[in-house]
This record gives sequence, C-alpha cells and structure tokens, in this order.
Amino acid sequence: MKKILLLSDTHSYIDERILHYVSKADEVWHAGDIGDLAVTDAIEKLKPLRAVHGNIDDAKTRTCFPKDLRFDCEGVTVWITHIGGYPPKYNVNTRDEIRSNPPKLFICGHSHILKVMPDKKTGLLHMNPGAAGTHGFHKIRTMLRFCLNNGHITDLEVIELGSK
Repeated sequence: MKKILLLSDTHSYIDERILHYVSKADEVWHAGDIGDLAVTDAIEKLKPLRAVHGNIDDAKTRTCFPKDLRFDCEGVTVWITHIGGYPPKYNVNTRDEIRSNPPKLFICGHSHILKVMPDKKTGLLHMNPGAAGTHGFHKIRTMLRFCLNNGHITDLEVIELGSK
C-alpha cells in the first residue's frame, strides 16, 4: 500500500502546511504548473516525487519534468498530464490514447478546479487536485490524498489548505 499526496498548480508557492502533508505521504505527485523548482526541491527533500511540467513552466522545469508521465503503482495504471480535459471531453492530446488504452487513474491540473469523477465509458477515474498555490482565480487552496493498494484506489480525501 502507498499513501499518495496529489497537488498541482503551485505556481512557485510552497509553505509549511503543504510540507506537513508531504511528510505524511509515501509519494508526492505534482500535476504541473510547478513554477520555481524550489517547490519540487522542497518536496524531494522529504519524499519521492513524480511530476509533470505545465503550461507556465520554463525551459529548465521542462527539462526536469516531462509533459506526460505514465506508470504503474501498486497495481494501478496512472497517467499524469497537466492539460487533459475531463470525462467525456478529453483534450485533443489525450483522447485517442484514453480511448485505446485508458489508465485506471487519469490525473490533470490546469483548471484550478478540484474534481474527482469516473468515466463510465472507459472505466478510469479522473482526478484534478485543484490548486495548492496562491496564483489564480480559485478561492481555496486544495490537494488530494489517497491510497493505492493491490489495484485499488481507496481512502480519497480532499485537503483544504485555506484561502489563498
């Protein structure tokens, strides 16, 4: 079993509250718009990190982190990308792959809107953790945490970090 902390859209912002939750996870996943690499450096000092770059990330960040990350974790196929769309209206860059080879868990950021929703047609679960940073139109900073265990996604929890 692995405890996962999922965040996105930090836009160069990291604080002790985020790091508190980082310390309780087994792995941290970041769904893009990292901003300053000090964010990922702070996370990686505490826990293993898997991350993708987003549309605001500079060339250095794009060198460090890919656009898409697809992997297996605890029997769950995972695909993380920053801009991917929502069921059933996926982004042009993701929809063909989702239709032909759907992951069990599809993770995006970008919208700053926390959403968790199943895609009944493909069987995947879509997650967007909202935005953990202070830049953007969102009112409340959010993240998600959950467990992966033997092919199952369990114990999903919304973490509200307070007003931005």
